[in-house]
Amino acid sequence: MNEETIRLLLEKIKGQKISIEEGVEQLKILPFEDLGFAKVDYHRKLRQGFAEVIYCAGKTKEQIVAIAEKLSEQGGGNVLATRATPEVYEAVLTKIPDAQYHPLARTIMIRRGKQEDQGNILVLSAGTSDLPVAEEAAITAEMMGNHVERVYDTGVAGIHRLLSQTEKLRYARVIVVVAGMEGALASVVGGLVDKPVIAVPTSVGYGANFGGLSALLAMLNSCASGVSVVNIDNGFGAGYQAGLINRLGEN
Repeated sequence: MNEETIRLLLEKIKGQKISIEEGVEQLKILPFEDLGFAKVDYHRKLRQGFAEVIYCAGKTKEQIVAIAEKLSEQGGGNVLATRATPEVYEAVLTKIPDAQYHPLARTIMIRRGKQEDQGNILVLSAGTSDLPVAEEAAITAEMMGNHVERVYDTGVAGIHRLLSQTEKLRYARVIVVVAGMEGALASVVGGLVDKPVIAVPTSVGYGANFGGLSALLAMLNSCASGVSVVNIDNGFGAGYQAGLINRLGEN
């Protein structure tokens, strides 16, 4: 349930198209509905501007399908599920035929809101191996109504590849930098631009990478101003944060 839904409901009551009792019944699901295994937050779109996101890891297919159905019916906007397997997508598809799946990003997308295409978020990846996390970030931002550009495989091992994208770096309102190995790309980008840089360390790398820890520490210790850091492999968190920052520029 979002602001537009509530406004339409109140107008129906005011115009006596539905009774007060019918209106109360519809409002009973605000702000959440208890499914026993989950309390589905219908108020999230109204409160934060984007519907509750389903994190699929650790949930059963039945639980994910039930939550997705409820959010697609009552959430008031686009529905996004992250870390979803093809098997989970097939289960969702039986109940929600227009659901879409992005296998690289492991996301399920149910489009219920209009595509606003606001501002410009640039998602950079250091290497091709970082693409699953980069795509998770890009799709999250797009589902929130942002315009997203992607520039991939621009790591510091071939710095000329990044420098050839100067125009896109300058045009972007927010930049998400996804990098594994030593995570140096975030500092390089942060030293080139005058806009927020959200760094995403990935678990890509050999033994001393420690599953992304070396990249995380490098990004946290960046000497470049304006670089913030999310958790290892957290493309969703970076895309969401970029979307919130980008939205401020539209106000």
